[in-house]
Amino acid sequence: MATEHASGTGGRVDRIFRLTERGTSVRTEALAGVSMFLASAYVVIVVPGMLAAAGVPHTAATTGVIVTVVLATLFMGLYANLPFVLAPGLGGVALVTVTLIQHDHVPYPVAMGMVFWSGVAFLLLTLLGVRRLVTRIIPDCVRLSIGSAIGLYIAMLGFRSAGLIEAGPKGMALGDLSSGAALLALAGLVLVTALASRKIPGTLLITMAVLTIAAIPLGVAEVPGSWFEAPGSLGPVAFHMDILGALKPEYLPYLFALFASEFFSATGVVMAVGQRIGIADEKGEISDVKKPFLVDSVGVIGGSALGGPSVTTYLESAAGADSGGRTGLTSVVTGSLFALLLLFTPLATMIPAAATAPVLIFIGLSMLAGLRKVDMSEPTDAIPAALVVGCTLFWGNFGTGIAAGLTAYVLIKAAAGRFKEIHPGMWVLLPFLLFFFYNSVH
Repeated sequence: MATEHASGTGGRVDRIFRLTERGTSVRTEALAGVSMFLASAYVVIVVPGMLAAAGVPHTAATTGVIVTVVLATLFMGLYANLPFVLAPGLGGVALVTVTLIQHDHVPYPVAMGMVFWSGVAFLLLTLLGVRRLVTRIIPDCVRLSIGSAIGLYIAMLGFRSAGLIEAGPKGMALGDLSSGAALLALAGLVLVTALASRKIPGTLLITMAVLTIAAIPLGVAEVPGSWFEAPGSLGPVAFHMDILGALKPEYLPYLFALFASEFFSATGVVMAVGQRIGIADEKGEISDVKKPFLVDSVGVIGGSALGGPSVTTYLESAAGADSGGRTGLTSVVTGSLFALLLLFTPLATMIPAAATAPVLIFIGLSMLAGLRKVDMSEPTDAIPAALVVGCTLFWGNFGTGIAAGLTAYVLIKAAAGRFKEIHPGMWVLLPFLLFFFYNSVH
């Protein structure tokens, strides 16, 4: 009877996730789910830390992020039947926490309201099937530079949090490299790079674990009194959204920046991983691409309500694909493992900034590879792309960086007489971008 029951259960799992059709098994999917979890588990440490730096209660932020990851990833597995893990994207989180809240002093509820509306825009475009149209509007050189701009911004956050750089009278200055936190971060950068070069699963998590242990005797980290505790309350972050306040005209570039980062990140990851698991054609197109995009957009909206901003499909999904994951069962396993972390929040909150900083730096610098695809021999493409990256870093503002790149693209192409290369939609967007810069200096 037990054998029959197990066989019946296995058959139902096979039918639900189409395991046989995609040439996989429950064991393979389970192992892939563990690999995907190990590759992306750092998010429950890094993202709450970024939110806490912006004044969000750390315990509530940790709970909100974990719940968001669990629900979004399970939704992807059960609805789209794809091996993807979803979590708050570091670029979007950086835009919310650093640019909006800390730099521009936008209230937290308003910032989360912007995340909500970016998700609504994503959802509407997904339902209307105009994903290709939006992709065509944004010039390739700007689209390709967005990831690099986000990456450099993230790397800068890592340098700051470890004290490797600090604000000086003339801008950024070298920090105290002799401090325990700085030395740990530098050692961690060497370690994470070495482990990544060997393609060791869970590289980021291993690095943070090693550095956290080393940080305890140095006084950089403290051992919590208890390893287990009930999840913290979502009260301080749940449904803290000012939806109407987020619609002020001056916030339009930020809304666009949030949407653009989520949209292009999801597009790139879905296509890239789709090719790895064999469900995409030679152009990277997935036959039923609406499903993962619907999950992404709903994840953004739900994350804004739960305190997990800018949810997106993570590139670490590739770890699951490389481990043999071919169906949503991989995502279900990953989501279930994240759910277990709700009982270990003290362990997550003890991780010091010195342990997460090298992870941020490594991830950020790795994202610079996107610039290789920009034609740097063509000035009308190279300069707008470089402005997206440079202005993001120089002005410490991702929204300003992407607005500068888009504005420069239209003006430079027009001045060069290359009007045919400018999508008509860009002319519609240009007045809003110019208004943003006008509003910034008045």
